[in-house]
Amino acid sequence: MTARNSVPTVFTVGHSTMEMGALLSLLKQHEIEAVADVRSSPYSQHNPQFNREALQESLCAAGIQYVFLGDELGARRSESDCYVNGQALYERIANTAAFQRGLQRLAQGAARMRVAVLCAEKDPLECHRAVLICRRLKHLVPYIRHILSDGSLENHEQTEERLLRQFKLAGEDLFLSKEQMLDAAYERQGKRIAYKEESVLLS
Repeated sequence: MTARNSVPTVFTVGHSTMEMGALLSLLKQHEIEAVADVRSSPYSQHNPQFNREALQESLCAAGIQYVFLGDELGARRSESDCYVNGQALYERIANTAAFQRGLQRLAQGAARMRVAVLCAEKDPLECHRAVLICRRLKHLVPYIRHILSDGSLENHEQTEERLLRQFKLAGEDLFLSKEQMLDAAYERQGKRIAYKEESVLLS
């Protein structure tokens, strides 16, 4: 365990359309030792540098470990009961045994090294890594930090504040606690960004 990782912390990052060198620079800047790829399908026609094998090779050359957790923590599920009317339901995904195993693996990894969860979207709020995974992971890991494209860090509490503002739920409410407002915001954002099967998109 590194000295800077005495308190378990999970980082997240979205590769978006950046060059591989830019991603590696971000990871090196924050002393990331292992990347957990949570994309269900780790391949991109437009950004082939982030295809699973190419990414793993580049990370290995940079001295960074790679682990694929897309089966456990991905947003496009093989389990049919994770879908309602063709759309993935984050609550059902979160309750699967595979997802829970994936969370435990992340928490255990963060206790030993500096781990970054990797997905595709630039903004964590537009990605299941924050809305699905970190919503649950925050109960297992003391600190979650999102690496932004400019190299700055946004802690998950700040991300949640942005989420509340997005749905105009920030501030005090006479009837709802902040946790209830946050749950509502998570649910609304989850429905907005969750994977929809092609038949639903075409209907």
